Amino acid sequence: MEFIEFLNYGFVQRAVIAGSFIAVLCSILGIFLVLRRLSLIGDGLAHVTFGGVALGLLFKVSPLYASIPVVLLGGYGILKLMERARLYGDAAIGIVSAAGIALGVLIASIAGGFNVDLFSYLFGNILAVSREEVALSAIMSLTVLTVIGLFYHELISVTFDEDLARVSGIKTKTVNTVLVMLTAVTVVLAMRLVGVMLVSALLILPAVSAFQAARSFKSAILLSSAFGVLSVLAGIFISFSWNLPAGATIVLLNIGIFCAMFIFNRIRAGG
Repeated sequence: MEFIEFLNYGFVQRAVIAGSFIAVLCSILGIFLVLRRLSLIGDGLAHVTFGGVALGLLFKVSPLYASIPVVLLGGYGILKLMERARLYGDAAIGIVSAAGIALGVLIASIAGGFNVDLFSYLFGNILAVSREEVALSAIMSLTVLTVIGLFYHELISVTFDEDLARVSGIKTKTVNTVLVMLTAVTVVLAMRLVGVMLVSALLILPAVSAFQAARSFKSAILLSSAFGVLSVLAGIFISFSWNLPAGATIVLLNIGIFCAMFIFNRIRAGG
């Protein structure tokens, strides 16, 4: 089946639109997270998302809407644990992650066990995205990208030297809060694309692939976005054509891109 013919299907069009927005968002945000050594925060908040999804299914509310406040609260909890309890980032992420997954399992048990809907959010089902979810993904993605644009210079300053940024008058706590809250919203949006279990991969892989070939920060952002969108579009096409899980296919394509960029970087360095 040719790609143009493939796009004639309405559900594929919805998947491509939502997937492209989310891929760009994850790829750009991932650049900052990887450089800040906060890559695992996506995985931790994804586990919190599982609790939000279970809560939404229990009260028969859209899991996307139910997850957003829950994950924002989880992100705030990570920040406060790092500030007040003086924990390192990985320890704070681990605590909140464990609480989120335990809450999800408990709520799922109360609701009558794991059902098909819950598994679709665990492992993703981008081909089943609704028009409402497409609109929500577009609006939230544009909102988050706008906020990144507004705080762009502050995010760069804090990313490369937080102490210098603080001395320069930048409110580093505010910037860190913005970064974590943006990540929380992004994780919720991305769970429909690749599932709760694979969200962190979509935040990390395009960014680390871009770092293998990029020669500047801006080129890293552009390359990361390109890799993210390419993997999503190719993943949707392959998964539909060969009847494969879309989320897993997208992640494996990202791993393939990283391997290719790693080899390219080694060859270039050797030359």
